[in-house]
Amino acid sequence: MSLLSIQDLTVHHGQLRAVDGFSLDLDKGEVLAVIGANGAGKSTLLRALAGLDRPTSGCIRLHDRDITRMPAHRRLSAGVALVPEGRRMFRSLTVEENLLTGAYRKRPGPWTLERVYELFGWMADRRRQNASQLSGGEQQSVAIGRALLSNPDLLLIDELSLGLAPVVVRRIYEVLPGIVGSGTTALIVEQDVSQAMRVADRVHCLLEGRSVLRGRPRDLSAEQVEHAYFGIGIGDVREGQD
Repeated sequence: MSLLSIQDLTVHHGQLRAVDGFSLDLDKGEVLAVIGANGAGKSTLLRALAGLDRPTSGCIRLHDRDITRMPAHRRLSAGVALVPEGRRMFRSLTVEENLLTGAYRKRPGPWTLERVYELFGWMADRRRQNASQLSGGEQQSVAIGRALLSNPDLLLIDELSLGLAPVVVRRIYEVLPGIVGSGTTALIVEQDVSQAMRVADRVHCLLEGRSVLRGRPRDLSAEQVEHAYFGIGIGDVREGQD
């Protein structure tokens, strides 16, 4: 049984069909990356999974439970946590206070404040520093730690590398194996194709809300990914070998 199953999901923004008939199955312990250019529908997909955007049609199941119409706060309790685009820090709070906002609907599980401090080695020494004084990469790390403190089964990370230097992005991605190794499954929205291909077990490429390429990174050529990303010669969904 899949941890997450999405069937024919469609989401509109007004008259715009931002996600168009999207389907996937995601198993426990996997890392799945959704790639695509700006406006491809990636963030809308994550917001629909988190309960922030209401689907027009289709079905979302978590642990075989239909959560399609479940409100966002109940999805958090069910095991879905979102790291939003732009980090969304409480700038008047300290690092530790920001982290603890993620624990208000805490589920049983391995993630504690101490465990997050172990994952991000710099964080404990600066836990009383105001979040507004952090760099973009440090804020992203706090946002991930905050989400982990809810002990999610499914961690959604929206535009992980947005606005960050490549060296900072690599450092953040280095903690991903520790997160997945704890039993958390990750679905990452990413514009940095090379990073996504390096860390993901499977990849979906979105174009105008549709999945136009999917498969395991080792089975997808650079040319296939480039053509899917930019919509060159795309017709039906293309698949790499599983």
